[in-house]
Amino acid sequence: MVRKKEDAGAGAGGGKVKAGGGAAGGNAKKEKLSVSAFLSSLDKKEDKPVKAKPAVGAKVAKKPPAAATSAYGDIDLPPEDEEDEGMDSEEEAALALKRGERKGLDLTVKDKDVKKKDKKEMIAAQAAEFAKQEAMKDDKDAFSVVIGAKTAALEGEENAAEASMKDIKVENFSVSARGKELLKNSTITIVHGRRYGLVGPNGTGKSTLLKLLAWRQIPVPKNIDVLLVEQEVVGDDKTALESVVSADAELVQLREEAARLQSLGEAKDADDGEDGDDIGEQLTAVFEKLQLLGTDAAEARASKILAGLGFSVAMQGRATKSFSGGWRMRISLARALFMQPTLLLLDEPTNHLDLRAVMWLEQYLERWKKTLIVVSHDREFLNSVSTDIIHLHDLKLLTYKGNFAAFEEMYEQKRRENNKKFEVYEKQLKAAKRSGSKAQQDKVKDRAKFAAGKDAKSKGKSKAAADDEDNAPEAPKRWRDYQVEFHFPEPTELTPPLLQLIDVGFGYPGRPDFALKEIDVGVDMGTRVAIVGPNGAGKSTLLNLLAGDLQPTEGESRQSQKLRVGRYSQHFVDSLQMDETAVQYLLRLYPDQEGPSKQETVRAKLGKFGLPSHNHLTPIVKLSGGQKARVVFTSISMARPHILLLDEPTNHLDMQSIDALADALDEFSGGVVLVSHDARLISRVCEEEENSQVWVVEDGSVRKYPGSFDDYKKELTEEIRAEVDE
Repeated sequence: MVRKKEDAGAGAGGGKVKAGGGAAGGNAKKEKLSVSAFLSSLDKKEDKPVKAKPAVGAKVAKKPPAAATSAYGDIDLPPEDEEDEGMDSEEEAALALKRGERKGLDLTVKDKDVKKKDKKEMIAAQAAEFAKQEAMKDDKDAFSVVIGAKTAALEGEENAAEASMKDIKVENFSVSARGKELLKNSTITIVHGRRYGLVGPNGTGKSTLLKLLAWRQIPVPKNIDVLLVEQEVVGDDKTALESVVSADAELVQLREEAARLQSLGEAKDADDGEDGDDIGEQLTAVFEKLQLLGTDAAEARASKILAGLGFSVAMQGRATKSFSGGWRMRISLARALFMQPTLLLLDEPTNHLDLRAVMWLEQYLERWKKTLIVVSHDREFLNSVSTDIIHLHDLKLLTYKGNFAAFEEMYEQKRRENNKKFEVYEKQLKAAKRSGSKAQQDKVKDRAKFAAGKDAKSKGKSKAAADDEDNAPEAPKRWRDYQVEFHFPEPTELTPPLLQLIDVGFGYPGRPDFALKEIDVGVDMGTRVAIVGPNGAGKSTLLNLLAGDLQPTEGESRQSQKLRVGRYSQHFVDSLQMDETAVQYLLRLYPDQEGPSKQETVRAKLGKFGLPSHNHLTPIVKLSGGQKARVVFTSISMARPHILLLDEPTNHLDMQSIDALADALDEFSGGVVLVSHDARLISRVCEEEENSQVWVVEDGSVRKYPGSFDDYKKELTEEIRAEVDE
């Protein structure tokens, strides 16, 4: 019986600043605008998108380059999603007014700017939502899937044997999106009970493959229920716990039926009716079905999953509409885990989680008994969860037994073997070309293709696939692995202390439930800090206090006069001008560039951070999240910072880029403060114990952990394992 489900859906500064307060501004007035008109205007240079004017004192294009000491200037970076909960426009205005007070600005003007900012954010949010909805409408029509006739029959008539199939095998299929080829003559085999990590560079089609499986455009036996966790749950009046339990539509329906029958039976008893026995039989049948579905333990199981993902008991009882997008995404994930589908598809499930929740999810999925395919950029997560790796490479899907570490070893060996064959083939072909004989050249090519076909058959390809004209063997090609290199310039030496918070306290206006107290920390050249703790505890707030984007309500914040801070926020989009190209944006911030062409100098820097050349002159609004992240990292590098404050820098990066970032941070002689859910990146950054610290943010305090990050992780792992095994 297949159970029904609902859709689971950088700043620089100097001196010291003492604590101060500010008055709250009024609610920002919002206007309704045509979203479709806004979107269409993005493609027209003469019609620029609606954009708020720069605030007084903000950086503008004609400002001397000396002022551009940071990639972020004076933008107001918001707190992390979790801390944003419950903050209305008055409170946001109060924070903006505090900054205005600090800079000696006219508060009336600043309040006006806040309203303009709110208006801009509203338009952007409407446009994003509209674009998302339109994308969802068009997605299915955008993809073309071509499959061999034999395989396509899986989705058509099913015989008795196919009706009980739990494995999926699709041979010789191709996928294209709006004319761009993503997969060509590829084969995929999914064995029931295995956990697959799907890997490959960004933009190669991993998310597309998951969608096509969920939509069954790639044939999946009808008896296999498939669930893709892709979108956050829609916010409504249901509590988080109710939302998770209600994912099981059959359970909810049976409970409602039981309640109806009970009410009906009571009414019949009162009327002395003759249908009481019939109602009792129906009720017994419903209760039997409910017991099979585990109705008695449903709430307890849902609560355990939510707790593992970071929801306190109080949070579980809150309405879903009160949560930010990141938390609602966690609820969607919890719904999927609660449903336990035969085939679970997860696309970057760790992006919205803190370190502890990631480690809990690892432990939970290690015990997953059904089939799982997960796309993730987190190596440690894939090493813990995966039993197999599917590598999307060169328009093919190649499966490797073992976790990600095993895959890397096998892939490297395969890459060396393939490139060796290519070098032999290339040498023979060059010799044939020098002879001037076309027949000799064709002979070399045919011999290479024959060897490739023989090799394919020896590896178990089906006769149908091997004989297919479109799947004919090809001569060897060099495997050109995707490579990217990050680099942060060596900063000038500064005398410590560079950055200090002394007995600092901070709270948001109107948020009595949130406060940080008695913070006493500092960062100097060479310091390496990992900030850990649950989401909502104040990790991003602490970074904002260090950066000077927020001012303490108690205590003292000090910065060296010549200090330059490079700031990467998980809300980095706030720092970008969407109507500008990456080159225009960087030249506006850093107009003084060396070389014969300023534009080419900037493009070279963007290329080093992995942004493809054809995207350099594309409006930023049209770039993907990963591409926007590369623009921000390029900007930070050009600011030549002494200290880097990084808040979840891996969220939009692929594995190669994360490795490149880790290498760049390892070489960087300045200070690094990192908030991340990626345990491997933290381990790389905090590898040298003598200059590394772990700051734990929880229960309104910031304390220094007495051991190394590996010690902290080990302690957390043991704690989580005990929870999962309960």
